[in-house]
Amino acid sequence: MRSRFESAFLVVVAALLGAGGVLWWLDWSAAAPVWGAATAVAAVPALVWAAADLRAGRFGADLLAVLALVGTLVVGEYLAGAVVAVMLGTGRALDAYAQRRARRDLNALLERAPRQARLRTDEGVRVVPVEEVRPDDDVVVGPGEIVPVDASLLGDAVFDESALTGEPVPVERARGERVRSGVVVAGGSVDLRAVATAEDSTYAGVLRLAEQAAVGSAEVVRVADRVATVFLPVALAVAAIAALVAQDLTRAVAVLVTATPCPLLLAVPVAITAGMSRAARSGVVVRDGRALESLGHARTVLLDKTGTVTEGHPVVVEVVPAPGWDSQRVLDAAAAVEQLSTHVLADAVVVAASAAGRHPVAAERVEERAGWGVRGEVGGAEVFVGKVAELPGWARAVASRAALDAATVTWVTVDGDVVGGLLVRDRIRRDAARTVRRLRAAGLGRVVMLTGDRPDVAQDVAGLLGFDDVVANCSPADKVARVRSEPGVVVMVGDGINDAPAVAAADVGVALGSRSSTAAAQAADAVILDDRIDRLADAVEIAARARRIATQSAVTGMGLALVAMAFAAVGLLPPVLGAVTQEAIDAAVILNALRVLLPSHRLRVRPSTEALLRRFDAEHDDLRTVLHAVRSAGDDLRAGTTPAALGSARHAYDLVTRVLLPHERAEEHELYPALSAEFGGPDSTAPMSRGHAEIERLTRRVGRHLAVPGGPGPDQVEDLRATLYGLHAVLRLHFAQEEENYFVLAEHTRAAGSRGEKG
Repeated sequence: MRSRFESAFLVVVAALLGAGGVLWWLDWSAAAPVWGAATAVAAVPALVWAAADLRAGRFGADLLAVLALVGTLVVGEYLAGAVVAVMLGTGRALDAYAQRRARRDLNALLERAPRQARLRTDEGVRVVPVEEVRPDDDVVVGPGEIVPVDASLLGDAVFDESALTGEPVPVERARGERVRSGVVVAGGSVDLRAVATAEDSTYAGVLRLAEQAAVGSAEVVRVADRVATVFLPVALAVAAIAALVAQDLTRAVAVLVTATPCPLLLAVPVAITAGMSRAARSGVVVRDGRALESLGHARTVLLDKTGTVTEGHPVVVEVVPAPGWDSQRVLDAAAAVEQLSTHVLADAVVVAASAAGRHPVAAERVEERAGWGVRGEVGGAEVFVGKVAELPGWARAVASRAALDAATVTWVTVDGDVVGGLLVRDRIRRDAARTVRRLRAAGLGRVVMLTGDRPDVAQDVAGLLGFDDVVANCSPADKVARVRSEPGVVVMVGDGINDAPAVAAADVGVALGSRSSTAAAQAADAVILDDRIDRLADAVEIAARARRIATQSAVTGMGLALVAMAFAAVGLLPPVLGAVTQEAIDAAVILNALRVLLPSHRLRVRPSTEALLRRFDAEHDDLRTVLHAVRSAGDDLRAGTTPAALGSARHAYDLVTRVLLPHERAEEHELYPALSAEFGGPDSTAPMSRGHAEIERLTRRVGRHLAVPGGPGPDQVEDLRATLYGLHAVLRLHFAQEEENYFVLAEHTRAAGSRGEKG
């Protein structure tokens, strides 16, 4: 309604101005009444808008516009009045357009909300309002339709999640996986089982935020109102002085028509709203303008560990086989039993087997023993996965190493013999380190981790990621206290129920929407729509940019308006030119504010480089067995140069030379040159090339030991062990550096490309 009225208002006053121009060309006396009519027509809605401002306690642009219009009528400057009328109409229309353009992405979320759902019942499929869906209802969603509630899959399916996450590539989900409401079915019809009502589902929380975002205002907007309040008496004083000095009321009118503080009252809210829209397009819905403005002003961020900095679920990070066994056989045996288990680590084992390309048959006669594990029969052998009372020597060493690495060991036995161990832990998100670096680059001076975990685990994670401080053994009350004790604007990021109080207490609370509890999402000022923590850095960068452009637009526009006022006060800018000048200033600052919608200019790797990154990233997964073989060879040499120990060392050396070194050499000759071209020179990859050289050197040293006739002697065994352990350490560090610095770019650029930005 507002948009249609303001468009009609602009058309009417512009038509009257144009008609007056034609009449002036023919007869001056006929033009003046038409221009006067345009001025009078504009004065009526201007009075209404000014009255609304006064009721709201604002004294700004609309009141000055009324004074300017009335002034032109009093002094007979009808052409100037008509130009002011067009200026007012154009400003309102531009503002309405800018707000529509800036809110487009937020509105898109609201408009696509599903209204109905199809339930599968014993009587068939029936259509019901989405509000009637309850947990455990079976829901059918057709191709191209939106999933109405959070649900678990009853079969494999493909989804388009781009509306929520920005990811352009359809995502495959397997039977049993949880699917969030708001995603679109990209393949055939899908059967799901609801796990929440529509009101408690992911998309409903996003919609609530979007609705609140549509009416929010930012602190910087309120500052603009206060500045405009000061600007009004200044403009009136300058106009009065100019009229008194020149003894000409026309001077006062000229000052008034150039004094409208539209750069503040139009450009600032447009920039803030555009920032909210840009954030939504980047996968972060911000509740209101105040939250966005605060996010751009933040200097401290507190992050929960579990589920925020880490992946939030157990992952099998290593399979350690017993002597005479290999990791694939151990994983096959464990997954065969865990497929039918409800054990807390069962999913982690099954996922690990699937990622390794293993497809073990399901065990028979599966039984679970609460608190211990699960037992089943596989190929005639009895397999147990869980805790073991007595461990052989090699397994005790593994248990000690796991404790140092903050990992849990799940043991696998076959017919009573321990054949391997699965090291399980909550893995650090791959994009976490890069996110911390980007947050610092965006201006955050303190990055702190809060966790209920024990101190040694927390310190290891914080040290790897470069946090300024870490607080372990945190209760929800401790987290709230820490949020309140931090100086300045504080951002709190979390995902669980225990994080909700701290998220609510922070100046800006952020929740991870894909896994956040309802409490955390409802307490948050912003929700990250997918499971990527680097969206936080995107949002902070967008907020800082929106705030910077808003301030820039306001300061530049107001400066130009003050210059125009000075020219008008000394008679160098008559009312007509003053009105035109102010119109040009308004248009310029609004267009500048809309720059927030444009993509930021960060690096995005070329498709060919992205393909290389994905290829070598996938190979890293296959090389984990090589790392384990190197570490195990060092462990086996504790007993000296026994035939078994030397066999283990030769096996590790064979894997390194035959499998790992070709991978490293291919990176050196294919991937690193491509990255050097992306980053502007070879210096960016030089440290990693030095890592390759060290890997080659240590491998040659192992080879020299093993090439000694009869094998290395007792005096060489310690150096051989040290070399193997050194090679293992260098490889782990090298892999981690590549994954955090390079491989994560492929994940980031794919999402950024879908949003049209360089990321």
